[in-house]
Amino acid sequence: MARMNVRHVDGDRYTLGIRGHEVVVDQPVSDGGTDAGPMPTELFVGGLVSCVAFYSGRFLERHGIEREGLSVACEWEMAGERPNRVGRIEISVALPSGFPQEHHDRLMAVVEHCTVHNSMLQMPEVHITARTVPAAA
Repeated sequence: MARMNVRHVDGDRYTLGIRGHEVVVDQPVSDGGTDAGPMPTELFVGGLVSCVAFYSGRFLERHGIEREGLSVACEWEMAGERPNRVGRIEISVALPSGFPQEHHDRLMAVVEHCTVHNSMLQMPEVHITARTVPAAA
């Protein structure tokens, strides 16, 4: 299995370690954090949007289309009822100038099946455990 670790830094700030990379995660000042990094929920949505961008880029590359001008925008909101969760995500892919319209449906089929989106549609098994770590001597 792949592995990542999160360690507490201070207050609501954590460091997420992935394959030698570190990402700071925090809460906005309005929610008691220091806004030193994105919130975990923003990383969740960001993972989906960046996966869509990656799959879009690879599609363009496979079809000999330059990626210049490719961008992906996203708007999202929390659900209005419990449990607390993301309720809606709108993603818009801006394609390079001159993108051939005959490739549109195939591009959409590819990006709608990016790994993160597939993982949201067919939820992975999630097992959460907790243990007490002995105090350092």
